[in-house]
Amino acid sequence: MNQDKDAPLREDIRLLGRMLGDTVRDQQGEAVFGLIERIRQTSVRFRRNDDRAARQELEGILDALSREQTIQVARAFSYFSHLANIAEDQHHIRRSRAHLIAGSAPREGSLAHALARAFASGHEASELAAFFDTAAISPVLTAHPTEVQRKSILNCETDIARLLDRRDRMVLTPEEREHSDEAMRRAVLILWQTRMLRPAKLSVVDEVANGLSYFDATFLREVPRLYAALEDQLAQRDPALGALELPAFLRVGSWIGGDRDGNPFVTAEVLERALAMQAAAVLGFYLDELHTLGARLSLAAGLVSASDALLGLAERSPDRSPHRKDEPYRRAISGIYARLAATHRTLLGSEPPRHAVAQAEPYLNAYELSEDLDILHRSLVANGSAALARGRLRLLRRAVRVFGFHLAPIDLRQNSDVHERVVAELLATAQPGTDYRALDETDRCEVLLTELATPRLLASPHVRYSDETEGELAIFRAARNAHLRFGKEAITNCIISKTDDVSDLLELALLLKEAGLLRPHEQALDVNIIPLFETIEDLANAPTVMDRLFALPAYMSLLESRERMQEIMLGYSDSNKDGGFLTSGWSLYKAEIGLVEVFAKHGLHLRLFHGRGGSVGRGGGPSYQAILAQPGGAVQGRIRLTEQGEVIAAKYNNPEVGRRNLEVLVAATLEASLLSDNAPAPRAEFLDTMQALSDAAFAAYRGLVYETEGFERYFWESTVISEIAELNIGSRPASRKKGTRIEDLRAIPWVFSWAQCRLMLPGWFGFGAAVKAWRATHPDDGLARLQAMYKEWSFFATLLSNMDMVLAKSDLAIASRYAGLVKDPALRDAIFGRIRAEWQDTIDALLAITGQKELLDDNPLLKRSIRNRFPYLDPLNHVQVELLRRHRDGHDDARVRLGIHITINGVAAGLRNSG
Repeated sequence: MNQDKDAPLREDIRLLGRMLGDTVRDQQGEAVFGLIERIRQTSVRFRRNDDRAARQELEGILDALSREQTIQVARAFSYFSHLANIAEDQHHIRRSRAHLIAGSAPREGSLAHALARAFASGHEASELAAFFDTAAISPVLTAHPTEVQRKSILNCETDIARLLDRRDRMVLTPEEREHSDEAMRRAVLILWQTRMLRPAKLSVVDEVANGLSYFDATFLREVPRLYAALEDQLAQRDPALGALELPAFLRVGSWIGGDRDGNPFVTAEVLERALAMQAAAVLGFYLDELHTLGARLSLAAGLVSASDALLGLAERSPDRSPHRKDEPYRRAISGIYARLAATHRTLLGSEPPRHAVAQAEPYLNAYELSEDLDILHRSLVANGSAALARGRLRLLRRAVRVFGFHLAPIDLRQNSDVHERVVAELLATAQPGTDYRALDETDRCEVLLTELATPRLLASPHVRYSDETEGELAIFRAARNAHLRFGKEAITNCIISKTDDVSDLLELALLLKEAGLLRPHEQALDVNIIPLFETIEDLANAPTVMDRLFALPAYMSLLESRERMQEIMLGYSDSNKDGGFLTSGWSLYKAEIGLVEVFAKHGLHLRLFHGRGGSVGRGGGPSYQAILAQPGGAVQGRIRLTEQGEVIAAKYNNPEVGRRNLEVLVAATLEASLLSDNAPAPRAEFLDTMQALSDAAFAAYRGLVYETEGFERYFWESTVISEIAELNIGSRPASRKKGTRIEDLRAIPWVFSWAQCRLMLPGWFGFGAAVKAWRATHPDDGLARLQAMYKEWSFFATLLSNMDMVLAKSDLAIASRYAGLVKDPALRDAIFGRIRAEWQDTIDALLAITGQKELLDDNPLLKRSIRNRFPYLDPLNHVQVELLRRHRDGHDDARVRLGIHITINGVAAGLRNSG
């Protein structure tokens, strides 16, 4: 049965692979094609049959490649990974549609499944509608230093995906099939002829433009459709709800243009540019939709009625065309268009591409535009044309409510050390002799609270401050201006990296006061102050820090202006780099439990912001399971989580895949909030066992990474970290400081580097040692306890499921070739030997607990996907190692560097969630 279901996937992969092969033959010649095909067949033979002779043959072929051949081989296998991704996405869409067409039970992660579960547990549709009144769900797009995909490549892939989708949904005539194949060949040719890598480093503005493409492709259209589907499903369940319209609980956020932590290129000017680019994108979308809507709603006054409000809109419209005199709906839309065009001119200082019929007054805010669209809606419903109101107009009305004139709220983020230095300089200048940084925590808080109680500002326009202080003050002033220009929803959050105490939050509050974003006399705060707890120690201290903060009446009075809601951000990436996979996951879980208790004590609303990456080593893994595995009370209908780098493209470049991922977030949040009471709390002995496992895993991980002499050198020599730092794949440097210390390295390139060499160390190291230590001290029931935890506790099961996936993507034979790059044989053998032993211990422990015979036995779909990909990844890894060897031996020409960068791109595409 599975064979039949997967047949279309295999057919698509063969089709795309054949077209790529034909393209290589046509463009590079028969010899290059023959070489690539020989490598492919040999690699497949080795992987599928574990043929040792095939492996030796493969290594011999690859070792003998010339530089030019190496580039062609790397490009071919990299592009095959890209094409395989397209085919897999299309297969997921195909299977989802097949289930819907067959009338199958709703699938896990869908809205229909979540609602069915809620109804089955006794919740009424009216209760669910009320749940969304206070819900807040937000995926937040971030750029990062390992984002490898160029927008031009993504555009090519989008074209190929559309052609595949058309072939899948339509029965084509022979002529249509021929035209489709020809179009597909053209698309693959363009992909082959498109430069895979950027010639220059990305600027922040480039990253903003890349981020905007996902709004155009997916969010602006699919978010309103998701709302409509949810409203319809609830209304069908309970007709008394009528034409239900839910509040805007799902919004897409962004860090791009506002994340200054370690990125000196994010300035006030860049923030302003990002906001303007976003506004231009959303206003352009609205104008296009209005233009189309005006063309469609050709309703004549003699044939349909119109409300007085609608007629008033039509009369106020500057549209005086005699051809539309008796078409009040068109005239009303022309007037709305004219006002929106004037808004474009006012906010952005430029005319929209398509001019209005005449001049009009601009809208003061998006709410005014929404009111005019509501007049159209109500008039259509009243005249018996509700079907028209439910079409394009319904989606446009929803888009305006969600995206406003700002498109996406941009979060501001900065490191607490920077805030501390800026506050210290402001205090020292305003009160000479003040040494703020020399004060202890208690005295710091006293000074800050004193300043927060007075409207007096510290900064003087007559003083020239350091560049850092001037830059920070300029950012907050730009945020204040953004509120006045685009509305307060343009910037709603300020995040403090490396938060470790109460003063860190009060320092940010003081800086917000300097820009008018906090007004003491009104006890008003215009943005959320959000601490980011990142290290293992900081996560452990988070509940205590927040408890002390909430004990301050001055801060609590500010929270009253934020509806008594406090957001907390949890750092998955840095806690993993700090303490390893198991301890990071457990520390996050415990921090959430502690925070839930503290917030309940103070009667506040908690919203958690999960700083997850794409890889398991950075908190990645399936979002649905991750949200459901949160401890009881941690979701409460409110959740934000980061969507990072190449994962954004994987999730949201295809509109249907994007819609599915958005649905998963909403469905999981609903289930975790309303149905978590049905799940039993973990047993006390489970918690004790988890702590023991964490302690042992932490010791093993820290012992290797931070306490082993020479480990830092091993890491830099055995991975592509040096080359990643040189690659033009992001606007931020790979390290926060100059040097090679692991402590200073950003978590993202740390994880990305281990993925490239197929070790995936941050996603599993320490687990084997932890289980071995536990079973040694509990010889009778140790394994049985772990097996019970896996069966009964979703948190533990999710940890092991994610580790299962990571281990399945690892390959010790390939990793050993990277280890061969380490110049000191003794260092290489000592460290790789420890890694190899722990890898085997971890797999043995995982299989024993889960009862699987092989990795991914419980996930056959992913198992097949990985098995099919490995024959195309192996040559890329082998080529990468050889190129790294040449590069580091002094063969530093452009072609060698190009080859390394192409293989980095290809391996990342093949692994899909590596950064």
